[in-house]
Amino acid sequence: QVQLVESGGGLVQPGGSLKLSCTVSGNTLDYETIGWFRQAPGKEREGVSCIHRRDGNSFYASTVRGRFTISRDTVKNTIDLQMNMLKPEDTAVYYCAIKKLRGLTLYSPLFDSWGQGTQVTVSS
Repeated sequence: QVQLVESGGGLVQPGGSLKLSCTVSGNTLDYETIGWFRQAPGKEREGVSCIHRRDGNSFYASTVRGRFTISRDTVKNTIDLQMNMLKPEDTAVYYCAIKKLRGLTLYSPLFDSWGQGTQVTVSS
């Protein structure tokens, strides 16, 4: 079994930056794809980015492409999401999730395990 813990959320002004981290523990070889998702109040969960554990190939939602960068550290078993040029509409609870199979997708039902989330608030 795999456990996921997110960290790094907080309050930031528009235009600012934050880096989220997801720490994977347990059976750390039992997944191939890691994704970041977010859910704002009153809205459905939205895919943000995902990355393959082995080759580091990644994919981004159009809403964050060019502003966010996903990366992984296979030694530390962490997956980071560097968020730059943040906007108020980026405000949400951010979750990391893992998928046992390869495949760069942000279709959340395909992801097997989820973290508890970390709050990101972009406001002046």
